[in-house]
Amino acid sequence: MAETSRPAPGAADRGAAETYRRASGSAEPAGGTAPAGLPASRTEADGSAVVRVLSYNVRSLRDDEAALARVVRACAPDLALIQEAPRFFRWRKAAARLARASGLVYVTGGATATGPLILSSLRVRVERTEDVLLPHTPGLHRRGLATAVVRVGGARLAVVSCHLSLAAAERYAQAGLLLERLDRVRSQVPHAVVGGDLNERPGGRAFRRLTGELRDAWAATPWGGEHTSTPGDPHQRIDAILTTDGIEVLGCGVPAGLPGVTDADLRAATDHLPVLAALRIPAADPGPGR
Repeated sequence: MAETSRPAPGAADRGAAETYRRASGSAEPAGGTAPAGLPASRTEADGSAVVRVLSYNVRSLRDDEAALARVVRACAPDLALIQEAPRFFRWRKAAARLARASGLVYVTGGATATGPLILSSLRVRVERTEDVLLPHTPGLHRRGLATAVVRVGGARLAVVSCHLSLAAAERYAQAGLLLERLDRVRSQVPHAVVGGDLNERPGGRAFRRLTGELRDAWAATPWGGEHTSTPGDPHQRIDAILTTDGIEVLGCGVPAGLPGVTDADLRAATDHLPVLAALRIPAADPGPGR
């Protein structure tokens, strides 16, 4: 999507534009440009829905929670697909605290999915949830999936938050298990969105396995910055939002420069940069007799 100039930026705007410049690899000087805004959430007359989806690794809330909450609020997501949510002592209270500070509500995940978590706005109606534990390799951190089926306006979709392994072989296998899971769900829910820390760049085997069947939202309609790691030196894209066919990607990328998202907060919030997408989800088929 096109970029727009922002006249007379203040200090916060200049900082956010600098993060955008680094994350996107742009040669524009700091403070020169910022990404145009994504479409706002809305329900269309035909029942389809524009849904804002955020994927964000929050490093177990070990950093500045206030900065993290400000970033999430500024992104105004309908769905927040979180990785590395708190997993240990009083993890439920920590998840509730993050949801409350971000203006969202808890849907599923956390310790029960070994870190992946789903939060949503009140616009989202939750039909069902399930946390899935993936096979455990001794000596490695166990991984899981936080999953839900939700309705937004007249649209219905499956949602998955994931965090794949640091080990290449296990990561590749987990990508296959995620796709198998989606195949089963899509017999009843044709549209799905996956957000996660894939621990791999787009050229890697696991990333390519996923994008062989799912659409990489940033590659489809790039917006904002590309690189998600690290906030201080964005040089690689290892976090992504992926969609099934039939979902229109209106824009996807790192929201540095978005109004309300400052460079200082992005650096302080966690050790990843967030990925924000605006997606148009078709209206659900009402089914026979309805």
